[in-house]
Amino acid sequence: MNREQKRMMQRQGQVGADGTATRRTTAQDVTRRRGERTRPVDFVRQIREEMRQVSWPTRPEVINYTTIVLFVLIFMTSLIFGLGYGFTKFVTFLFVK
Repeated sequence: MNREQKRMMQRQGQVGADGTATRRTTAQDVTRRRGERTRPVDFVRQIREEMRQVSWPTRPEVINYTTIVLFVLIFMTSLIFGLGYGFTKFVTFLFVK
């Protein structure tokens, strides 16, 4: 194990400052963590709080973005179709003669 790995493991709490392994997770730790679970009501409340902080786009921005996406979609579809059609005709021309 090199110094970099040792430092990373120390930051994660897997190894102590002296390089010895820290204690493993016990059954008591697992039951304590299970007691810290979020209730569904609290979970939904937290979601609502987070969604209020989201910066939602305005209606004109949504219309503008949608127009751009549709234009690029039509352009790329036409380009790929045109290239495929052109290469098909070219290869057919090569093999027919």
